[in-house]
Amino acid sequence: MSQKVGLEMLGLAPCYHMVTVFADLPVAARWRQALDGELSAAEIVKDFPATVDWPGSYYYRELMEAFPDAKVLLSVRDGEAWARSMRETIWQTLYGDGLVGLMATARRRVDPEWDACSAMLQDMWERSGLMNGAGTTDAFMAAACDRYNAEVIETVPADRLLVWSPKDGWEPLCAFLELPVPDVPFPRVNDSAAFGDMLIDGALAAIQNYRSAAVAS
Repeated sequence: MSQKVGLEMLGLAPCYHMVTVFADLPVAARWRQALDGELSAAEIVKDFPATVDWPGSYYYRELMEAFPDAKVLLSVRDGEAWARSMRETIWQTLYGDGLVGLMATARRRVDPEWDACSAMLQDMWERSGLMNGAGTTDAFMAAACDRYNAEVIETVPADRLLVWSPKDGWEPLCAFLELPVPDVPFPRVNDSAAFGDMLIDGALAAIQNYRSAAVAS
């Protein structure tokens, strides 16, 4: 989320992100088509100057080919730290039994669009090799993260790739993108806490809507 905010501050707005899908759940059906080979991911994001996070990064090879002038930002972090973050957010949403997981599961039962989106994301994460279902361990995710980073570095031509971390700040990112450095610190967003709050709020709203519709009928 910090990357989305940062890129938008640089003028690359709107930047596609998983929250873009959550805000417009019917678009998940298009990502399902892309996953099933019936639609190009490039068609979905063609009107966005940048995309970060899932589901766009799953298609980085396809997007590189579709947009040959585009640059690729590989945001790296320690595999074990990434696994811990995933455990608290995405894994919890799809498979967990903590508050976030329970609320996400409850929403799946009353919101068909959320259920379809969750099923699509489960399939995408497992096909990526970054997760292997409910039994995914932190060690599995940490190793998978390291493999993924190595794969991107090997795949993307060096002149199109920046290996970067938010702690590196604006300077290397702006030099890579040939954009001026903002006169403000690079944004820091508490992804795990914000993600959990967003999922819980969305689930509560969906459950309330379902209840209101049931009472009205």
